[in-house]
Amino acid sequence: MRFSTFFSVAAFIVLTGANPLLAQYDAIPADVQRVVKTVRPEAIRAAMRFLSDDALEGRKPGTRGFALAANYMQTQLEALGMQPAGENGTYRQAVPLRRWQVREGKSSLTLLAKDHEQPLTYGKQFILNPNPDHVNGDVTAPVVFVGYGVSAPELGYDDYAGIDVKGKIVAYVNGAPATFPSNQRAYFSSAKAETAAAHGAVGVLAFNLPTDLRNRIETAAPRARQGIYRWLDKQGKPQRTFSALKGSASLSDSAARLLFANSPTSFTSAVSAAMKNRSQAFPLNISVRMQTQTDVVEDVAGQNVVALLPGSDPVLKNEYVVYVAHLDHLGIGRPVKGDSIYNGAHDNASGVAINLETARLFASLPKAPRRSILFVGVTGEEMGLLGSDYFASNPTVPKDKIVANLALDMPFFFHPLLDIVPYGAEHSSLNKEVKQAASFLGVDMSPDPIPEQTVFMRSDHFSFVRQGIPALFIKSGSQTGNPNLDGTKLNLEWRATIYHSPQDDMNQPFDFTAAAKHAQLQFLVGYLTAQDDQRPTWNKGDFFGTKFGKTNGAK
Repeated sequence: MRFSTFFSVAAFIVLTGANPLLAQYDAIPADVQRVVKTVRPEAIRAAMRFLSDDALEGRKPGTRGFALAANYMQTQLEALGMQPAGENGTYRQAVPLRRWQVREGKSSLTLLAKDHEQPLTYGKQFILNPNPDHVNGDVTAPVVFVGYGVSAPELGYDDYAGIDVKGKIVAYVNGAPATFPSNQRAYFSSAKAETAAAHGAVGVLAFNLPTDLRNRIETAAPRARQGIYRWLDKQGKPQRTFSALKGSASLSDSAARLLFANSPTSFTSAVSAAMKNRSQAFPLNISVRMQTQTDVVEDVAGQNVVALLPGSDPVLKNEYVVYVAHLDHLGIGRPVKGDSIYNGAHDNASGVAINLETARLFASLPKAPRRSILFVGVTGEEMGLLGSDYFASNPTVPKDKIVANLALDMPFFFHPLLDIVPYGAEHSSLNKEVKQAASFLGVDMSPDPIPEQTVFMRSDHFSFVRQGIPALFIKSGSQTGNPNLDGTKLNLEWRATIYHSPQDDMNQPFDFTAAAKHAQLQFLVGYLTAQDDQRPTWNKGDFFGTKFGKTNGAK
C-alpha cells in the first residue's frame, strides 16, 4: 500500500501542477507538461451529462438522439480548430448498416437419432442466429463435438487436430482454454464461427459450461430476438459473415446434454476435459436439422464523426495516430426499475467526453505534434464494433499511414486511478509510450484482472488490430487506495447490475479526477507516439502481429 499511496499523492500533484519530479521526464517537453496540467474534470462531466441526457434517448444509431450526439461531437471539435476529415470535405463518414432477424415461426432445430426425431423449443432450448448469406437456410448434417472449437497450434492446442468436419455441424463449448494468455484467450473465444468455417463445417452449435451462468438462453433470448446488424460494402454485401455456415445456434444446458445421448463420451466427461483445458474432438452419433428463415428488418444510415489535427512535420504529418470512442448506445428498450432509456453514461459517453478533452489538450499545444491526430466518434459499437470496423476497413486517410489506434470505452473511474490495464500494450512497441505516460502520472501498470470477460475483443481497438494496426485499450485497474474496497469486485458488480441497463446514467459515483487522469494518459501516449521518429511496430513473433501485422502494408 505504500507505493499506492505515493502514486496517489504524485498523481494529485500532477493534476494541480506542482510536481517537482516533472523535470526528470525529458521525453515530455516543458510546454507539453504545462498543457497536461490544464486538464478539466468539470468539462468531462459536462460532456458526459449532455451525451447521456434523456433527450438523446440512448443514442441508438439512425435515431434523432444519435444525430444530436454526432452533432455535439462535431461542433466541439470544430470549435477546437480541428479540420474535417470525413468524406467529401465533411466531418462525417457514412456507414451503411442493415439488420436481420430470425422469423421464429418459420425456423426450427431438430435432433435426429436413428430411431426418432426430437424438435427443440425456440427461446428455451435454443436460439438461432440470423444468416444474411442464407436467408432460407436449411442444413441437415451429423454433429461433431470439437471441445472449445479452438485451433491454436501456435499455443500447443488444437481441437480440430485429427478430425474431419467437412460437411458436418460442429458443437463446441463457449470460451477458450484458461491456460491461454488473456488477450489470446479473448481472441479465440470470439473466433469460433470463423474457425469452423475454415475447417469446412456447414453449421455450428454453441453452449456454455454448466458452471458458466452468463448468457443463459433465458436471458440471452430477448436480446437475440432483436437480430444482428452488419455493415454493407459498396456492392451491398454484408461483411463479417461466413457464407460456408448454413446454420448457427446457441443451446441451453439441457439441449447440449441431449446432443451426447448416443455419444461414446458422456457430456460430463467432455465438460470435465474442457475444464482441464484438454483438446478433444469426436462424433456425437447424432444429426441436427436447422432451418433458419432470416428477414431483412431495416437499413440504418450510420455515421462516423472524423476530425483532424494536422501534424507539424513535413513528412510525418502524412501519418496518423487515431483516437476512437463509440458514440452509440442501446436507445430505448425494456423498462428496468421504471426507466426505459438506456443513457449509456459510462458506456460510452465517458469515452467520448474524455477524448474531447484530450482533443482540447492537443489543440492547446503551442505546436502540433509531428504526426497528424485523428479523432473519430464511431457508430454501431454496441451492434458488434461496426462503425470502427467500417472505418478501419475503409479509412478516410490512407490505411497504411495509420500508425496507431487508442480506443476508449467505459474506462471505469469509480475510484482513484492508481493503476491501469493497458490492453494491447504488450503486443507492440506502444508499450514504451504507455510506460512513459504512466510513470509521468504516477500510475502502476497491472495485468488483466478479469480474463474471463474477454475484454480484448470487446471494443473498437480490435477493429484496428484486425487491420494490422497496433492498438491500445486502456482501462483502470483494481487499486483503489482503500483497503476495504476491492476494485475488481466493484468492476464485476457494476457489470452484473448496471452495465447495459437504464441505470447507467449520471446518478453514479463517478470520480472525475480519475477521469481527468485518463484524459492526461490518452493525451500523453498519443503525443509521444506522434513525436517518435519511428512508427509503432509489433513485437517480434507477437501473436497478433503475426496474424494481422501485414494487413495494412506497414513495414
